[in-house]
Amino acid sequence: MPHSDLLPSLLYKINENQLALEAAILELTNWVEARGSADVADNVRSALDAIDKNEDFIKLTLAVLMAPE
Repeated sequence: MPHSDLLPSLLYKINENQLALEAAILELTNWVEARGSADVADNVRSALDAIDKNEDFIKLTLAVLMAPE
């Protein structure tokens, strides 16, 4: 298998990892907020907004890369 064929699969796995990390960080954010640190929780959520904003583009691009030619 040529290395170029591995790229879409690699990007897909990296995206899966990114989404899993986002979920874990959000869980910790909720825990922090429940203990009275609403400002910290808001800052974390703001930082994670980039993941949400880019998710559709990443999924679409991966679908194009993984589609048979």
